[in-house]
Amino acid sequence: MQKQITVFEIRLKVFLLKDIPLSKMLTAEAYFIDSVLTKDQEWLTYHETNQYKLYCMNGLFPLERDGIYKKEQIYTITIRTVEAELARYFAKELSNHSSNQMKGLIAERRIVPRKMISEIYTLTPVIQKWEQGYWKVQASVEEYERRIFENAIKKYKQFIGNEEIDEEFQLYTGITFLNRKPVPVECKGIRLLGDKLNLKITDNKQAQELAYFLTGVGIGEINSRGMGFCNYRWL
Repeated sequence: MQKQITVFEIRLKVFLLKDIPLSKMLTAEAYFIDSVLTKDQEWLTYHETNQYKLYCMNGLFPLERDGIYKKEQIYTITIRTVEAELARYFAKELSNHSSNQMKGLIAERRIVPRKMISEIYTLTPVIQKWEQGYWKVQASVEEYERRIFENAIKKYKQFIGNEEIDEEFQLYTGITFLNRKPVPVECKGIRLLGDKLNLKITDNKQAQELAYFLTGVGIGEINSRGMGFCNYRWL
């Protein structure tokens, strides 16, 4: 029997201990979450294992127009995962956790309802790692799309236990790049270029299942660093 997909969402309020510029925001969030994983041996092993990390998060909210998130102000981070135990751990531990940049306050956990999805769109840039840097200098849109789909399938198969699944289906009927030029982001001291996407999801069963899954794990690579976090619109 195939593993059931459930997307869990944690809305975490944090108090900033320092100003954080937009360019450092996702790095600060990733460090905050990484450091809570290291407090427990089971989750430290999960963090250090070479596998897809099946969670993702968006940036601080509300947005700051000047690009500086302010010391002594309260913001919300939305974290999603398809791992039930990880969702429980995050909800319990992050509200009692601090880094040198932020302190957790309150965490609320809920399940994202399963409804017919018309589209998913990313709030943070989608990253693909190519040998020569940004994909547009070396690959076609068709190759880019193929890697988006293959990455999604690999994450899905990891979660369900590497069972064989039917991969011959159309995930979306249209893809739109929401940015006119590449979106720069910092990750582990490296400047990466990504894109924000909108995918019009097809109404077949496999596409709907995978789209729902992606709302919990993110699109593309390095989702646990905040990349490829996506929202959804229902029909």
